[in-house]
Formats: sequence, C-alpha cells, structure tokens
Amino acid sequence: MSECRHALSMIEPHTVEELIDTLLSAEQVFFIGVGRVMLALQSMAKRLAHLGLKTHCVGDITEPAITECDVLIVGSGSGESLVPVAIARKAHKLGASVIHIGSNPESSLKPITSLMVRIPVQTKLGLPDEIASAQPMTSLFEQCLWLFGDTVAAEIVRVKKLDVHSLWHYHANLE
Repeated sequence: MSECRHALSMIEPHTVEELIDTLLSAEQVFFIGVGRVMLALQSMAKRLAHLGLKTHCVGDITEPAITECDVLIVGSGSGESLVPVAIARKAHKLGASVIHIGSNPESSLKPITSLMVRIPVQTKLGLPDEIASAQPMTSLFEQCLWLFGDTVAAEIVRVKKLDVHSLWHYHANLE
C-alpha cells in the first residue's frame, strides 16, 4: 500500500489534467498493453465506458477503426513492449493521438506520443530513478495503473459534475 501511495504521489498533476482533457475531447479511446498491464487497462476502459466515453481495447472482436479524432492509451512500464509499440506507431501513422502511461520517459514511444503520464516505478530496465519495489517484477506498475484508472474516472466525474446514480444506464445489465 505504501509503495502504491508513494508511486501515485509522484505523478505530475498537469499530465493527469492533460490526459483528462484529451479523453474528454476524443471521439473514441483505445487501449493497448500486454499481460497484467492489459488487465488494468481493460478495467480503466470499462470504468470510462461507465462514464459514457466510447472505449475499446485493441484486439477485441468489436474493435472499430481508429481515426484522427481518437486517442490510443499505451500502458507499458518500459515503453519497449513490442506489440504496444507497434500498435502505437500504427495509430500515430493513422493520425490518432498516442498517450503513454509508463515509467520510461525516454522509451521508443517518446517520438510519437503527445503525452506521457509517468508512474516512475520499477521496470524490467532498472532505470536509476525508478521507485524500487519489494514485490516481484512489475507488480507495482500494474497495481498503480489500476488505481490510476479509477482515480482518473473519479476526477472526470468531479470535473463533469456527473450524477453518479444516472451512470447506471451505462452499466452492463445482463448480469
């Protein structure tokens, strides 16, 4: 808990504000990551869909085309994961905005991103300014990404002054 608290407190507030502005102005928001990072991004996509945003996870059977009116959120601690980097390059080529949520500000994604939200935690690269973790591998990044997604959603509710009770019509009802 203290590792998550510390890591999340290190996120630059202006990047969160810019992320929210971008999300709210996009027609659609796409998400790409791999492994446990993708699970955290799927959670973020679902939560934002509950707020009325059109969200899609890359690779889903119902994924529509991305356009220049859309944004791709890339979750990758290192910013070097092959599939997310390749997808980001394609989205950039198609004119979509690309946002990187990760730890490595000098990654391969840097030249094509319009914004990086840095969660400066331990990655597979072992960069000198990363926050070390007692947890295995990149667990801290995945946990922080999950919490960050819900925090962004809560901030959108506040900014848009949404009535939380009215949001239930966006929630799945075949449960």
